[in-house]
Amino acid sequence: MRKHRLPSKRDAALCKLQADLLCRGFMDFGIALTLGATALGLVARFTLPGLQVGVIARATSLLLATWLLVVLPAYAGSQLPSAEVAAIDVRSYSARIEPDLARGSLHGQVRIDLRVLTAAPELEFDAGELVIDAVREDGVALPFAMEGGRLRITLPRAARPGERHALDIGYHGTPRFGLQFQPQRGELYTIFSTDQWLVCINAPRERATLDLSVVLPADVTAVGNGRALPVRRLADGRSLHRWRQSVPVPSYVYGFAAGRYTQVHERAGPARLRYLSVDLDAQQLRQVFADTGDMLRFFGERAGRPYRGDYTQALVARTVGQELAGFSLMSESYGLQVLERPTAQGLIAHEAAHQWWGNMVTCEDWTHFWLNEGFASFMAAAYLQHRFGDEEYRKQVEGWMQRLERLRAAGTDRALVFDNWDKPTADDRAVVYQKGAYVIHLLREELGEDVFWRGIGEYTRAYYGRSVNTADFQQAMQRVSDKDLSAFFDRWVYGHGDTRPPLDEP
Repeated sequence: MRKHRLPSKRDAALCKLQADLLCRGFMDFGIALTLGATALGLVARFTLPGLQVGVIARATSLLLATWLLVVLPAYAGSQLPSAEVAAIDVRSYSARIEPDLARGSLHGQVRIDLRVLTAAPELEFDAGELVIDAVREDGVALPFAMEGGRLRITLPRAARPGERHALDIGYHGTPRFGLQFQPQRGELYTIFSTDQWLVCINAPRERATLDLSVVLPADVTAVGNGRALPVRRLADGRSLHRWRQSVPVPSYVYGFAAGRYTQVHERAGPARLRYLSVDLDAQQLRQVFADTGDMLRFFGERAGRPYRGDYTQALVARTVGQELAGFSLMSESYGLQVLERPTAQGLIAHEAAHQWWGNMVTCEDWTHFWLNEGFASFMAAAYLQHRFGDEEYRKQVEGWMQRLERLRAAGTDRALVFDNWDKPTADDRAVVYQKGAYVIHLLREELGEDVFWRGIGEYTRAYYGRSVNTADFQQAMQRVSDKDLSAFFDRWVYGHGDTRPPLDEP
């Protein structure tokens, strides 16, 4: 089988920039003409074995090299450049949200502190279906426009690299998703995606701190990201809840939940644990989440980074499961399943694993989403093996294999690294979750227990608090194993369709 080499640092930088330009849709025609040949050559070299890099692609790469040497060092984690929109690095969000539980609506105000990376007259943010009321800087109103869920702000003059800006944005809305209202339970909670309740940048590679204030009824209990600050009673009888997320994280793991919850407090080493539910009592909550402390210890040992801070798990009205920074949401019905069958803890473990793989080691783009979800699915199975034995792990692996076989039979199996993630299907998600986990399992078998787990620890520690792509993962595992894994990644990660061998030939 043809082997394709891993990219150099310079080539990898070009790949990262081009992938982001394509996936986030900021590429205008002029940029496309300049970068298109580079993209073809680089994507071919590193994701399509056997395709040769053209002379034009090499020439274009050289033309871009000088520009990249200037922009790229400051680029990581930033918004993307275009002819009219400045590339920026958001440093922090400070937001106040006032939801109306009965009406299913909200009013919000956010200050976005940012640093400019490239000169341009406009800035852009994700704003979902929110209605923007005003944009100001230093009290001066700025012109803005909304199009396709994007908020474009025109500055008085073109922003210059290195400048700091603090924008105040007022908005309101009636979210159809992203913020769930359950008035009959006195409950509301956030789920993907954040831009339906907060003006932000959605890209997973963009990390920032968050100071979040939410005005809530006085009789609810709430959880949010980071350290909880004292609750303040307002003159109208409502309460102001506030949290400070001081470690930069991607905006998709921002959120909060509030309701008339029963709550339970426990400790697991230095971590303070909290469990919330409207339907279950304290004893039932302890039973559902009895293994949480052990999960955090297990994942911390495998990662080589112990869990820091508090961790809350809330059972809410409806969700398939949602990881957020410092807490997780699961459904009340799922809690009942765990009460009936303790081995059904896979989702609890999956969301806990995201506190490392997803929240802190984050795919740089949704096209590498398997590095979040495949990892969390595999690590959940590894915990079930630790907790309940090898047979439970084998059941998980068998489930992944069966799902992959169905994908192949339907002709919807594909490479783990996607061309785009604009409109993923259920089968695409199965590729990312189940196939992704299965491929990590195969890598475990390929390398053996000791080398595999040392590699996972090396990878996690090296990229903790950073964004990653698939090449980063491959390089980390190669460094520890001292083994060329190109053939494995060609076959299982970059390969797709009927060209791959049967599942019984790992």
